[in-house]
Amino acid sequence: MEDFSANMKQLLQVISNYRQYLKLEKSLSLNTLDAYLLDLTKLTDYAKSINRSVLEITLQDLQGFLAELHDLGIHPRSQARILSGIKSFYHYLLLEELIENDPSRLLDGPKLGFHIPVFLSVEEIDAIVQAVDVSTPEGVRNRAILETLYSCGLRVSELTGLKISQLNFEDQYVVVDGKGSKQRLVPISECCIQLIKYYLTERGAVVIKRGAEDTLFLNRRGAGLSRVMIFNIVKKYAELAGISKNVSPHTFRHSFATHLLEGGANLRAIQAMLGHESITTTEIYTHLDKSLIRHEILEYHPRNK
Repeated sequence: MEDFSANMKQLLQVISNYRQYLKLEKSLSLNTLDAYLLDLTKLTDYAKSINRSVLEITLQDLQGFLAELHDLGIHPRSQARILSGIKSFYHYLLLEELIENDPSRLLDGPKLGFHIPVFLSVEEIDAIVQAVDVSTPEGVRNRAILETLYSCGLRVSELTGLKISQLNFEDQYVVVDGKGSKQRLVPISECCIQLIKYYLTERGAVVIKRGAEDTLFLNRRGAGLSRVMIFNIVKKYAELAGISKNVSPHTFRHSFATHLLEGGANLRAIQAMLGHESITTTEIYTHLDKSLIRHEILEYHPRNK
């Protein structure tokens, strides 16, 4: 019993140190950090069920863990994300010399099919934005939110964290706090600037809560908006516009990238504006307009001249 308590105490200390490592050295966002620790909890529960500590886990044990995730009906993409978190943990244990060999090194992830993200046409985006009734202060805010999502290709967390001090109307760009506390500059359209300026006149009438003075988009109580509220806003106006696709805030980000590609922007520029660390992540958008690709081949391939 004493050994069990000592092992548990050691494990809790290791996990606490790992959390600090993710936060300080990897600069992960709170959402990503929580996801990694939740994945680790799944593994510790599995290890307990086979009477092992996560510090004693073998490759075969990890294969059994993945098989159990599969049997539970966990989607392959979720399995892959969990595996990524597990690999990160064992990499940390190896760095700290808490284990001699990384049992996850040879662990294969689930096979993933090619996933084409849902995106909207320019006309569909316009229909959603136009569905907002701007006769109310809330409507003025919501139209500015939708336009900012689309014009800047922001993640939900980036939108809710956007600050007034990060807007540069004169030079038409916004400073965005992206993943891992990395900042990037994103151009902002004249249309979006006008909507935000209009919203700022309405925002002045709100009693702002302490700590939210610089937060751009506020709720009626003067506090920042939650991720759930942004999802609800997008869903509401997509339904009002009669859009049958499964639309989320991320759909606006996908549409932003798609329309840039269709307009002739190169992948490196799109990568920079989206804040992708790897160009591979951005390359998913190269499939999106088959007619555009067909036109490019017919126009520029030497065999067609």
